[in-house]
Order: sequence, then C-alpha cells, then structure tokens
Amino acid sequence: MSIRLSREEAWEVLAAAHTGILTTLRADGMPIALPVWFVALDERVYVGTPARTKKVARVRRDPRVSFLVESGARWAELVGVHLTGRARVVDEPDLVARVVDALNEKYRAFRTPPEAMPEGTRRYYDVARAVLEIVPDERVLTWDNSRLGIED
Repeated sequence: MSIRLSREEAWEVLAAAHTGILTTLRADGMPIALPVWFVALDERVYVGTPARTKKVARVRRDPRVSFLVESGARWAELVGVHLTGRARVVDEPDLVARVVDALNEKYRAFRTPPEAMPEGTRRYYDVARAVLEIVPDERVLTWDNSRLGIED
C-alpha cells in the first residue's frame, strides 16, 4: 500500500491547506523557514507579502526555495506535501491582481481589521506589497499515513 498522493491529490491538499511553511536561503546558505498564507493556482504556489521583507530580498538573491503543508494530529493521520523549486517576484499586473483576489477570497474571514491592530503593526503592513510565485520542481514529496489503515 502506498502512502504517496497523486499529483492531482497533492495539489488538492496544497489548495486546501491554511498555512504553508516557506523556506528561503540567506546569503550564507542558512535556510530560513517561515509560516505564510498562500494560494495554489495552476500548479504554482503564490505568497503575498510586504515588498520590503527579507524573504523577498532572499528570493531575489537566490530563487531556490522549499514549501511544506501538513495536517493531522496523530501519526496515523499525517498528510503532507513538500515541494522544492524556484521562486520569483511576480511583475505581471494581471497575475498579481488574480493572486491578490484569490488571497482575499481565501483569507478574508481570518484577517484582523487594520483598525484593531496597534498603530506600529498597522504601519508595518500598510506598505507596498509583493507577490512571490513558487514554481515547483517535477518531483513533489507527499504522504498520507491514513492510507495505511492503522488505528492509533
């Protein structure tokens, strides 16, 4: 019995996940993993972020990234999708608009209204935004331990 997901199943898991872990590389090669909100569109992963963040600078310097989503509290329930690939800052206005719309649709109910944020936090996020596009390599690592049929 295989615990691997098909490509279609992997993208369904990605699209349904709430938070992903994006790993970028510092100049010295040290990986930095951060939780991000994202959308999966056309077998790509898109992340919106303030344009001046270090993750944007790291992607500009070295586009190699990894991305992980997972779920399940017990070992027998664990489901995950891990991909590696290359990221870039999107500069096509139509694609940026499509991604922003998709992010707003997915996360509208989870966002804190700006007026509820402390002033410093509101200023931090009220800046120019960037969209990162992650283009995965062919090989996507997946697992779904529930396929083993083990009762924990």
